[in-house]
Amino acid sequence: MPTYEYECLACKHKFEILQSITAKPKTKCPKCGKKIRKLISSSGGFIFKGPGFYATDYKRTAKPSNSGDAAVTCPKTHEGCAGCPGHQGK
Repeated sequence: MPTYEYECLACKHKFEILQSITAKPKTKCPKCGKKIRKLISSSGGFIFKGPGFYATDYKRTAKPSNSGDAAVTCPKTHEGCAGCPGHQGK
């Protein structure tokens, strides 16, 4: 639920209310009972939870280097190739 900030037009009392998005805006100051207005809040309501938003969701995986050594798996391994550099990229 978002937090909305209000200010009284008469006594300038500022306060915040936790409201549902579909709830009707408040109209009276809890301090003096006069008319209030909803303010545009400068604080965002984002909370990132979990082990790491960037690291788990958007981080690119490292690409294997194509240095041509025999440790790199040959794309034709399933056809019996033992990983020779000659089949790399063919």
